[in-house]
Amino acid sequence: MEFLTTWLVTTIATAVAIAVVPGIHAVGGSALGPIMFALALALLNAVVKPILTVLALPVTVVTLGIFYLVINAFMLELASGLALDLFGSGVAIDSFGAAFMGAIIISLASMIVGPIVGQ
Repeated sequence: MEFLTTWLVTTIATAVAIAVVPGIHAVGGSALGPIMFALALALLNAVVKPILTVLALPVTVVTLGIFYLVINAFMLELASGLALDLFGSGVAIDSFGAAFMGAIIISLASMIVGPIVGQ
């Protein structure tokens, strides 16, 4: 049940990022795109992100945590490619700057929506 709640929160946060960030677009439908992207992002966050976080820990400490946003943007880029390749729908990200802004928006939206949904 916790996975489904996280998936729902990430889907809503992704829809907010699509609406707010100019370089992020839904592919394969306005509803199906964010759903498939959120699934790919959840899978990558479970498998790849812990490894990247540990490897980047020295840089993250030196930059006082700002580099963690770069890791999040990189995870969005990976999830975009994975969702489009595996599912044929997802989210297209035009540039790394759009991914960086998307990471900030998705993080903020998740912080707001998560407690409302009960996460």
